[in-house]
Amino acid sequence: MIPNVLSIAGSDPSGGAGIQADIKAASANGAFAMAAITALTSQNTLGVAGIHLLPSSFVQDQIAAIFADIRVDAIKIGMIANADIARAVAQALQGHVGVPIVLDPVMIAKGGAVLLQPDAVNKLRDLLLPLATVLTPNLPEASHLLNTDTATTRDEMVTQGSELCELGARAVLIKGGHLEGVDSPDCLVTADSVTWFEAPRTPTANTHGTGCTLSSALAAHLAKGLSLEEATAAAKSYVANAIAHAGDLSVGTGHGPTHHFANLYS
Repeated sequence: MIPNVLSIAGSDPSGGAGIQADIKAASANGAFAMAAITALTSQNTLGVAGIHLLPSSFVQDQIAAIFADIRVDAIKIGMIANADIARAVAQALQGHVGVPIVLDPVMIAKGGAVLLQPDAVNKLRDLLLPLATVLTPNLPEASHLLNTDTATTRDEMVTQGSELCELGARAVLIKGGHLEGVDSPDCLVTADSVTWFEAPRTPTANTHGTGCTLSSALAAHLAKGLSLEEATAAAKSYVANAIAHAGDLSVGTGHGPTHHFANLYS
């Protein structure tokens, strides 16, 4: 049976991040992808020029419509944008206990645009983080959620992962792409375990949407019934391959997208 994955996130018309990346990544990893859109953006590989937020009630209506008709095997939450939408998403997911939720705390676009308003950080932390099966922050996002300095070592990554678990997330996958060095390690932290996922760093500017891609691939594998460790390993491998083949694409002149379907293209 093909699993169904619902992404709750913003739209990227250039196709590299947001809902568009989520649909590609979930599909490439064997799931049927669905989408509830929180915001429309005007952006390309050079940056974000504008953001139009959908009414929070309409975001909630989209999610309700899906659950009223379709089995949902996993959920990915991406760009939330403001406190009202965060609250609406939390309310819409009440009563759906048991569905794995991957929470990607999208805060800053690759080009530096702010995608999460300051008043929404607390709501994300208080309302959505406790719903998360796994939280997937990069190093700046983790430090922002904890109001602390950005981790610069593996030990600090583990510490911050543990602190985020204490805030309610069942597991935290801290992405180490911002660390200096030739490797790009990710750290999966739970209340009683720490697991490292290693990968060499690919020298490329084409990393637009990597966070969206990883979290959606992870949701797809959780929807298929893999354990959290197995799903993380599969998602990490998929993203590493998508980044390694990003140069096969010719999309824009800035931070280009990863190649979501590298395994399917000759």
